[in-house]
Amino acid sequence: MNKVQRGVLADVPQVGRHLLFSIMPGGDLIPALESLREIADGEATVVGLGQSLVLALGHDVPDLRLFPPVAGAGFAVPSTPAALWCWLRGADRGELVHRARRIERILAPALQLDQSIDVFKYDIGRDLTGYEDGTENPVDGDAVETAVMSSGKVGMDGSSFVAVQQWLHDLDRFDAMSATNQDYTIGRCRESNEEIAGAPDSAHVKRTAQEEFTPEAFILRRSMPWSDGQRAGLVFVAFGKSFDAYEALLRRMVGADDGIVDSLFSFTTPITGSYFWCPPMHDGHLDLRAIGL
Repeated sequence: MNKVQRGVLADVPQVGRHLLFSIMPGGDLIPALESLREIADGEATVVGLGQSLVLALGHDVPDLRLFPPVAGAGFAVPSTPAALWCWLRGADRGELVHRARRIERILAPALQLDQSIDVFKYDIGRDLTGYEDGTENPVDGDAVETAVMSSGKVGMDGSSFVAVQQWLHDLDRFDAMSATNQDYTIGRCRESNEEIAGAPDSAHVKRTAQEEFTPEAFILRRSMPWSDGQRAGLVFVAFGKSFDAYEALLRRMVGADDGIVDSLFSFTTPITGSYFWCPPMHDGHLDLRAIGL
C-alpha cells in the first residue's frame, strides 16, 4: 500500500510528539502547506488536516467532520477541534524537538502551534496502568482494510481518518483499587493479558468488543502514554477508513445505547477530542491534490 502514510500502519515508535495547530487570521495557508508537504514523509512525520483547514482552502473532504461532544452520567467527552495535526515519530527525543521547531517555523505565520504533547512507548506497549494497549488491533491486510481508504479517487485513495484524544489518568485512584478490581475495570488479566470471562459488563474490553457491533467496529489504535510533570495519561489515536467505527465504540463507552458506562471513566478523563483527515502520499510527498494543492 504505497499511497498510505507509512506511519499509520507502522508500530508505535519509542518516542513521539503530537503537534496541534490553529489557523492564524490573515495567514497564507497555501505556501505553508506546500512547505509542509515537502518535509513530511508520512512515516517519521504523519500529518492530518482538520475540517476548518480544508474548508478554509475552499474544498471539502467527504466524511471529514468535527469530533462529536458526548456526555454520560457524571462526565463529558469534549470536542476540541484543531486545524492541523502532526504526529512526530522517532527514537530520539532531542531530534523530535528540533523537527517540531522546524515544522512550527515553516507553518508560521499561517498556522499557530496551540499544543505539543510528548509521548513515549512504555515497556512492550503498555498504558501507564500496566495493561497492554491495542491487543486486538487488526494486522497486515486487515489493518489496511480497517484504516486505509480505497476509493479510486485521485488524492483520496490511500488516505485515512484519525481520532485523537488526550486522556488524563488519576493513577492514585487506580492504584488504590485492588488487583482484582483493576482487572475487572479493564476486562483483562494484567499478568497474562487474557480476557476475563466473568468481568462485569462495564469492563472496558466488553464495552469495546469490536467484533460484536453491527457492522463490526474495528479501528487501528496507535496510542501512547504521555507525562507532563505530575500529570500523566494516554494519547489515544485511532485510524479508520471512516469515523463510523470509532463513533460506535464511543457511544457504547458512554452508555448511550444501554446505560452501561465504561469503567475507564472511573479513573481517567478525556480532556481533548479532534478529528483529522490524513492525506495519502504521491511521489514521496503528501498528496494534497484533493484540496487543490
